[in-house]
Amino acid sequence: MFQAIILFILAGLAEIGGGYLIWQWIREGKPLSWGIAGGLILALYGVIAAFQAFPSFGRVYAAYGGVFIILSILWGWGIYKKTPDFYDWLGAGICLIGASVILFAPRQ
Repeated sequence: MFQAIILFILAGLAEIGGGYLIWQWIREGKPLSWGIAGGLILALYGVIAAFQAFPSFGRVYAAYGGVFIILSILWGWGIYKKTPDFYDWLGAGICLIGASVILFAPRQ
């Protein structure tokens, strides 16, 4: 379980970080190198996610959604100093619960 959590966090940071670099290149006028680096980091995200031990691609990516939401809130807090409010945390918690149901529900 520890390895799965680490992979979720690393993949989430790669997705958010890569997307952020591309955002900065296109929307904030940063150099093309930022966009290229962002694209490479987004590709790395796909590689990291493939190392999950869960057998179902769809379920793993659905679960990443819950983790990404929490990491995105933390990213905004850390980078833009936008303090999350009660509803940010409530929504993130609901998403994380949903992701857990998708991954850990008893199935045949």
